[in-house]
Amino acid sequence: MSIHDDLDDLEYQNAIKLKLRQISDEQYQKFEGYAAEIFSAFGLDLNTPATKDTPRRFIKALFDATEGYDGDPKLLRVFDTECRGEPDCRLSQVVEGPIPFFALCEHHALPFYGMAYVGYIAHENIIGISKLTRLVRLFAKRFSVQERIGQQIADTLDTMLHPHGVAVFLEAHHLCMEMRGVRELSPKTRTTVWRGHYAADATLRSEFFTACGLQRNEK
Repeated sequence: MSIHDDLDDLEYQNAIKLKLRQISDEQYQKFEGYAAEIFSAFGLDLNTPATKDTPRRFIKALFDATEGYDGDPKLLRVFDTECRGEPDCRLSQVVEGPIPFFALCEHHALPFYGMAYVGYIAHENIIGISKLTRLVRLFAKRFSVQERIGQQIADTLDTMLHPHGVAVFLEAHHLCMEMRGVRELSPKTRTTVWRGHYAADATLRSEFFTACGLQRNEK
């Protein structure tokens, strides 16, 4: 089994966006000032021991929560499979989940969080199991929407591995629905992405859900 380091596929490198954000101390201070002004206007007293550093902590927390924009160089590694073209190579699934994730809705900047399940049917390359978790968090830790996260995970696995198929299932709570708007308590939004053999084969989709510990019948 050989290892391919530093993939030279420009499309793939663009997908994971290996570019660290550069924010100066001066910018941080400016952002903290903006945050302080907003908090004060909305009623928070920043002149207490507990809240005087809240603007700084808020900006730092927001930066950490969106670190997916920095990319993840550890994803630049795939392995050769030992598949020799036998029919079962096109049917053997790699499934990982549940993978917890947290994201920020790009519409209201409020969190949504839940579980991701990712599967693929390898062709010539595979990826380390822990990298599937990294891939989910890469796209979740941004301002986004649930549908796009699933599409980005599937697109990147397609570009990276050229597998026979990719499956992504996400279920999440959205605080933009629970804290505001309709204020619906405990709803879950579920989204799926099917590529390759999964899109064409209902049996494979059902096997994927079974492997995830989720009982669903696909037709």
